[in-house]
Amino acid sequence: MTKPTHHSKLGFYYLCFLGFLLIPLYGTTQLTYKESEAGIQIKEGAENVLFYQKQTKSRNEEFSRNNYIHPLYGIDGSVLTEDFPEDHPHHRGVFWAWHQVVIGDRKLGDSWACKDFIWNIKNIEISRSGENLNLMVSTHWQSPKWISPEGTQKPFLLENTKISIYPRKDNYRIVRFEIALLALEKNLKIGGSEDEKGYGGFSVRLQLPEDIRFSSIEGSVAAKNTAVEGGKWMNVFGSFTNKNNRSGIAIFSHQDALEDKEKWILREKESMQNCVFPGRKSVTVSTTNPTILKYSLLIYEGEMTGSEIQKIYKELK
Repeated sequence: MTKPTHHSKLGFYYLCFLGFLLIPLYGTTQLTYKESEAGIQIKEGAENVLFYQKQTKSRNEEFSRNNYIHPLYGIDGSVLTEDFPEDHPHHRGVFWAWHQVVIGDRKLGDSWACKDFIWNIKNIEISRSGENLNLMVSTHWQSPKWISPEGTQKPFLLENTKISIYPRKDNYRIVRFEIALLALEKNLKIGGSEDEKGYGGFSVRLQLPEDIRFSSIEGSVAAKNTAVEGGKWMNVFGSFTNKNNRSGIAIFSHQDALEDKEKWILREKESMQNCVFPGRKSVTVSTTNPTILKYSLLIYEGEMTGSEIQKIYKELK
């Protein structure tokens, strides 16, 4: 048998080292997308991640809507969100909407209830930043209640939304949202419901299990009829898909505010989870400086402690 030479040993070690370096490269599954008339399907390898709804959908010609995410999938590939639920047919997956859309004293359509409101998607760009996949969506808000002198619907707000999808890491995945709202008409205001709840803004309609629980940085949170005060993130967890293996979704708010608190509308059944903005009192949307809203979703399987969620939250800020 031929005895290995010094050079052949070096060559062998070099190949082993090179193979070690290539393991992360070939072990990482790239996020991919497929665009259709209906919308954009995002996958990681063979696994579904989410679907962005581009085409307008309705049920019996009511509750027309688009510009939202459904389905949103769990790490195990199960569907987490609902669309057109019987109790609130205007709820839809992951969405951002408001009851109050007003110019001066004139009430326009209701984007929360999907009434007299149109999301006219003007452009979608898809790009990559590192391993992340980004959807850049430019949308005009329109309503049959705001008509130009020529008799056509006149856009009154430009929404530029960036949705960034991160590849899976360990037992979780991140989806980030940056929603920029720029008024095209003066004296435009948006606001939540005009009752004591004040709900409106970034929301997630989930298929809720019976053992649903809520927690934030300060610990467990009890759902109430009105908004509760919590930290900058809210964890929603339970037996979403497997009674023997709980999972969850944490909603992160990245608003540039001094307060460490947010107001949350939380529901244990038959409704959505909402990070309230701006509440019952409406706010003006500028024609020069856009209102920018930033949120993330942490989708995970198994269980995560508050400190683990807080660590990820800080890394995203």
